[in-house]
Amino acid sequence: MKILIAEDDVAINDLIHMNLRDTGFSCTCVFDGLSAADLLERDSFDLVLLDIMLPHVNGYELLEYIRPLGIPVIIITARSSITDKVKGLKQGADDYIVKPFAIVELTARIEAILRRYNKDKRMLVIEDLEINTESRLVTKSSIPVELTLKEYELLVMLVRNKNIALFRETLFERIWDSNVMGNTRTLDLHIQRLRRKLGWEDKIKTVYKIGYRLEV
Repeated sequence: MKILIAEDDVAINDLIHMNLRDTGFSCTCVFDGLSAADLLERDSFDLVLLDIMLPHVNGYELLEYIRPLGIPVIIITARSSITDKVKGLKQGADDYIVKPFAIVELTARIEAILRRYNKDKRMLVIEDLEINTESRLVTKSSIPVELTLKEYELLVMLVRNKNIALFRETLFERIWDSNVMGNTRTLDLHIQRLRRKLGWEDKIKTVYKIGYRLEV
């Protein structure tokens, strides 16, 4: 699971990062709202931990940007008034935790929200397609689908981010573990093979000048 930590207090940011990393989460840290917005535009995340009082772009403004992306958000803030809590929840936050807090409580809230969003499911289902992320078995209409490792990883990323446009650079970095875009045909060929093997020519869409999106 990939989490974006948007918190301008370096000590708190580092503490959250260290503890979540030890729990098995992959975390990206930013310290201002503008950097958070840039990352959300370029990358995909399973959850955002969001401080309200961020420099440049505050947390409430970021909530408006995050809501259409369908990414769950937990607000982490020193502002404890009922007015602030209601405002954050009404603007799209899934939970609201007040500083200081216990890391075990934060972790429990993260896990609860990921379960609610089915982000931690070991069985991913899209119509007649099933993916068992433990056995890496993919079946369509109960018939096994033979995929290469990269095809499988690409499929899982598309399914977990369904209806979200994913940048080509993001896909290349996450699947081929490189922040340098390689041969652009490599990604295109894997997408073409996935479309053909799954019969998803009409579901895996090319998004002009961005990348690809699974539409379901």
